[in-house]
Amino acid sequence: MSQQIAPVAELQEKVVLINRVAKVVKGGRRFSLTALVVVGDGEGHVGVGMGKSSEVPIAIQKGVQAAKKNMFEVPLTPEGTLPHEVIGTFGAAKVIMKPATPGTGLIAGSSVRALLELAGVKNVLSKSLGSSNSMNIVKAAAEGLKALSSPYDVARRRDTTVAKLYGWKEK
Repeated sequence: MSQQIAPVAELQEKVVLINRVAKVVKGGRRFSLTALVVVGDGEGHVGVGMGKSSEVPIAIQKGVQAAKKNMFEVPLTPEGTLPHEVIGTFGAAKVIMKPATPGTGLIAGSSVRALLELAGVKNVLSKSLGSSNSMNIVKAAAEGLKALSSPYDVARRRDTTVAKLYGWKEK
């Protein structure tokens, strides 16, 4: 199964979280940084990556490379929303995402908002339940987006047309 991913030049990136951790050793503390980065083209392709380093720019660069490697496609409706409601879970984090009518906008927390914006979603309602850990919330939202089915996939599985599925009048 080959997926067409957008050219690298069109990709936008957002740093969701930079976490500093300290390891206590004999001579003092050793600091390390973790960067959670989201990369997307705004047209249905998005990826999440994490990079670790002792310096911020290197951690972000590693996160961007990991996100580009882990890109996936998000099925969107012509109105720029999700085709159906979905619940994504990762660890103790749970994220509910519901399609919204045009003009609603992105109603989501900051970490989920970054993921949805770069995926190209324009109208959605979301709620984070369980864990408040930003890394797990973003990963849960990504798992939810991966679980979405496009109307064409559902119609193919049911051996029918999209028009019959939604009760549209065929022309």
